[in-house]
Parts: sequence; structure tokens; C-alpha cells
Amino acid sequence: MERVLFDKVRKNLNRLPIHIVRNLQRWALQVESLGIQEVRKIPGYHDEPLRGGRSGQRSIRLSKSYRAFYTEIKGDKVNLIQVEEVNKHDY
Repeated sequence: MERVLFDKVRKNLNRLPIHIVRNLQRWALQVESLGIQEVRKIPGYHDEPLRGGRSGQRSIRLSKSYRAFYTEIKGDKVNLIQVEEVNKHDY
């Protein structure tokens, strides 16, 4: 099961521009080493809680046009939901 999940994640990451993947990896490493509470304080990610249909989720900016959506899990861990390209008509 884990291997199948890993393959799906890798396949989806291969569809993203390399600079987006690197930004996501950098964010994930910072979450691992500092914890999500500290990483939220980094202004460049614009970490914010979401409302409406995404209530309970948070988003970070990976670039001007890409966002990562996640939920927080007990123990200062996160569950990455998706990385999505947004355009000016989406917000």
C-alpha cells in the first residue's frame, strides 16, 4: 500500500514545474526540523487558514500561481492534501 501511495505522489510531482517541487521539498524539510508552528511564522509562505468548502485546511504559497493545501495532525505533523495551480480568476 505504501509503495502504491508513494508512486502516485511521485507521479503527481513529476507533473509540476521543478521550482515548485523544490519549494515544496524545502517547506517539508523546514516542517520536519522546526515544526509546523515555527514554519507558519515564515512570512514568505503566507500560511493561512481556509474557509468555506476548505474549512479546516490551510494553504501555503509555493509561488505566485501555485498553492499547497494541508491539514494539521496531532503532534506537530501535517497531511499534504494537494498542490494546485491557481490563476487570478480563482481568487
